[in-house]
Amino acid sequence: MRSVCDLPQWFAVTVKPNHEKAAAQSLECKGWEAFLPLYRARRRWSDRVKELDLPLFAGYVFCRFARAERGQVLATPAVTSVVGFGNQPAAVPEVEIDSVRTLAASGLALSPWPFPRVGERVRIEYGPLAGVEGILAQLKDAWRVVVSVELLQRSVAAEVDRAAISRVNPAPRGRPAGAWTQAGWSRPHASL
Repeated sequence: MRSVCDLPQWFAVTVKPNHEKAAAQSLECKGWEAFLPLYRARRRWSDRVKELDLPLFAGYVFCRFARAERGQVLATPAVTSVVGFGNQPAAVPEVEIDSVRTLAASGLALSPWPFPRVGERVRIEYGPLAGVEGILAQLKDAWRVVVSVELLQRSVAAEVDRAAISRVNPAPRGRPAGAWTQAGWSRPHASL
């Protein structure tokens, strides 16, 4: 019987700057499942504008492996470490990976987002993101759901139809109902 430590789990792997794609490919060539969520961004140079696929979590690749395989993962080109506490790697919960996968596969415009400290937890009820839970945020007139990977203290946001969301639980005691924006906490224009 295999112990929990022997079962493959998701871990965040740090990689050399701008080597996320090469690291993900190397990990997959060695037989592990790698996940590198990307977003589309426009970059302007002096002579042109180009659209690029950039990592949603710059400097990180997610990889599913057993804890005993950590040394082999660290021997992969471009990999520098496995995120953890002390000398022990810390697993990323499967539900967080699934939420980020759903966002990445949705075809919606995504972008990295500041990690929220406060906000209202919501669930998407229908559409391509149905079932995803995250934090409600507002940027100008657009509503977004922010999905976070707690271990990395990083987040990703997808624009959503406000009618498709429902509250998961009430606002924490002592905090007004509202939403997290890039500028900070704001009260909603209409109640959920």
